[in-house]
Amino acid sequence: MKPKLIRITTIPASLGGLLRGQLKFMSDHYEVIGISSAKGGANSTDIDVLEFVGEKENSRVIPVAMTRKITPVQDLRALWKLYRIFRREKPFIVHTHTPKAGTLGMVAAYFARVPHRLHTIAGLPLLEVLGAKRSLLNIVEKITYFCATGIYPNSFGLRDIIVQHKFTTPKKLKVIGNGSSNGVDTKLYDPSLFDAKAKESLRTELGIGPSDFVFIFVGRLVTDKGINELALAFDRLNTEFKNTKLLLVGSPEEDLDPLLPATEEIMEGNKDIIAVGSKSNVRPYYAIADMLTFPSYREGFPNVVMEAGSMGLPSIVSDINGCNEIIIENQNGHIIPVKDAEKLYQRMKLAILSFEKGEALKKEVIRELIVTRFSRPIIWEKILKEYQSLS
Repeated sequence: MKPKLIRITTIPASLGGLLRGQLKFMSDHYEVIGISSAKGGANSTDIDVLEFVGEKENSRVIPVAMTRKITPVQDLRALWKLYRIFRREKPFIVHTHTPKAGTLGMVAAYFARVPHRLHTIAGLPLLEVLGAKRSLLNIVEKITYFCATGIYPNSFGLRDIIVQHKFTTPKKLKVIGNGSSNGVDTKLYDPSLFDAKAKESLRTELGIGPSDFVFIFVGRLVTDKGINELALAFDRLNTEFKNTKLLLVGSPEEDLDPLLPATEEIMEGNKDIIAVGSKSNVRPYYAIADMLTFPSYREGFPNVVMEAGSMGLPSIVSDINGCNEIIIENQNGHIIPVKDAEKLYQRMKLAILSFEKGEALKKEVIRELIVTRFSRPIIWEKILKEYQSLS
């Protein structure tokens, strides 16, 4: 009989997206159960999304309503339900991802006496929070780590931040491989899959000319991702270089992290900023771009930067953990200070000038740096090895 492995995320989009393929891979070695909220959040009874993830991942799934906000009553309900599931299923390993699932999953597993309680850290949202809420989140973080038997930051920089803030002892922390929670599917994110005709068609559809230099951002259009600085830098750049476009692939989250009103004005008023909304398949948009701009304030280990690199795109990223571990200066991109619109503008300008001189970074080198370090099979094998080392 295979040992039982339970993987938990707050929402099914993370279970089936951020961890895509990993549960199915592990199902060859473990009896895998996926736990996440139902479609629509804590009050939804529609479990179609979660069931779909289970089918794709060859894993049994169990819905447990969880929210991404602080909701004490709903959180206690979820905690009790997780505890009962663990007592019934008796897993060998419970492995959690995302903040709320991590806290609830680790506390419930601790009281249910699950032998191996693992939590992957893929970013610390609390670092951008101040005041009483920050104090509360610090306590919650420490409780999560106390209840876990192993903590896996998905970058070396994140590990250092955790140690600096004294959330747990260094002996509980381990970065698997070169970092990342799930790597990138380099066979899927391959520029050779997109021919010139398909790229020309999409560029035409979006109003992008054949000589336009296209910067792309993929992710949530929120302050935390550096969109205020990006809009400001591009708007200035665009007055000097008319043949530039900024392609935004993603949606805002006005209730959680709204943009500045000035940023909204820039995005609405500049016709060369093209917002296409969230897309289930972002690869065609990478294929028509020339450079990723990703000035995020905080990350764990950003999939977007790996995806862009796998597609042969150089990146401009902020000097934060994860980003500065994927990007090697002047080899597959450039690193700028956090929250610095001026430096972002300067680096974007240099990218255009280098491109015009024929001195752009080589796509083959950019892709190879991702393939050899962050391909999914490499990450999966290292996680499996970690599981197998537990006794």
